[in-house]
Amino acid sequence: MENIVIIDVIILSFGHNEELQQVTAMCLESLFNSEDPDKVRFNVIVVESENSLSPFQYKQTKTIYPQLSFGYNKFMNIGISMTSSPYICICNNDLLFHPSWATEILKPFVQFKDVSSASPFCSRHHPKMGFKANDGLKLGYRIRKEIAGWCLFFKRDILSQTGKLDENYIFWCADNDFSNTLWVLNLHHVLVTSSFVDHLENRTLQTHTPERQDELTNQEVFYFNKKWKCRTGEDWTEQ
Repeated sequence: MENIVIIDVIILSFGHNEELQQVTAMCLESLFNSEDPDKVRFNVIVVESENSLSPFQYKQTKTIYPQLSFGYNKFMNIGISMTSSPYICICNNDLLFHPSWATEILKPFVQFKDVSSASPFCSRHHPKMGFKANDGLKLGYRIRKEIAGWCLFFKRDILSQTGKLDENYIFWCADNDFSNTLWVLNLHHVLVTSSFVDHLENRTLQTHTPERQDELTNQEVFYFNKKWKCRTGEDWTEQ
């Protein structure tokens, strides 16, 4: 029997109503149904922000309830710290995983030793960006293009170079920061157009008040600009 590949998957959830709990449950069901467990096994940590659900556990996961104020990267770092596999996938909960997505996204890591990070192809989003399904690997660092912030798959060992995810980002710009960090360290990222994971787009964010949405989104840009634009004058990965 071939060695089983174990992938640590960190999923953030905010199940403050039944609909959003179902979004997370559907995401997990599609994930576990996507691969033969004798070949690819998922070790899943769900970081649940709705503390009133505790001690509820989503099926086949370890569900944790941090007693901390929300932060996208902060909560991802908590999940990452609880795992140890060579590959990590950090995800939104509003995803649908297609069969063999992981088998496909692993291929460039095996074929090319200098691939450090990848994103899967979203059939709802990427065609609008000019990408085609099953069109090979696309090397790049552009947000919502090669970098799909809702699903980032990378080698654990890059954390020895990047450090932990920057916890100053509450929600927005976390993917921009990840992208720029890869770029400046010359860590190669690819969009894998044969690996399919569909993003259902902001199912959780839309349930917040306009004021909270602004806090989670636009206000993050100020910190990002302070950290990066003073060095270049422009977004490094959008030139």
